[in-house]
Amino acid sequence: MKDWASVFRAVKGALMRRGRTEHDADDLVQDAWIRFDSYQRDHTVDDPDAFLMKVALNLSIDMHRGRRAHGDEVTLEDVVIIDTSPPAEDVLQARERTERLGLFLGRLTAKTRDMFLAHRFEGMTYKEIARQHGVSVSTVEKHVARASVQLTAWMEGW
Repeated sequence: MKDWASVFRAVKGALMRRGRTEHDADDLVQDAWIRFDSYQRDHTVDDPDAFLMKVALNLSIDMHRGRRAHGDEVTLEDVVIIDTSPPAEDVLQARERTERLGLFLGRLTAKTRDMFLAHRFEGMTYKEIARQHGVSVSTVEKHVARASVQLTAWMEGW
């Protein structure tokens, strides 16, 4: 009975000495075995070891040419995954700041809150806000300034 395990090890070793990774060498040996098995069904193979080695080396050359022509494939083991999400502490602080901002906005009068949010969050100009509320630009400036000063004081101690 043929000791195929030692033949496979020899072929894999030859592939790895030629620069293949262990994973690629395993795949190439398996592919070579499948081709050998298919070929020997219809043909006589005088030296199965040499045949398997030659097929595996040819497959390795084909793999190399394919990678040169189409670029290297990247395996998951080769990829360094960087988690770009913020640390949990930063997320928690942002939530707390948002809650605190919500409390502050709830303390403002409806008119001041609407003008402040329109300017700071919606990007509206003082003139647009004044037209929308039917007041002067100076009145809008005063509401937004008052809200800004109060917000700064409110958030300062936090």
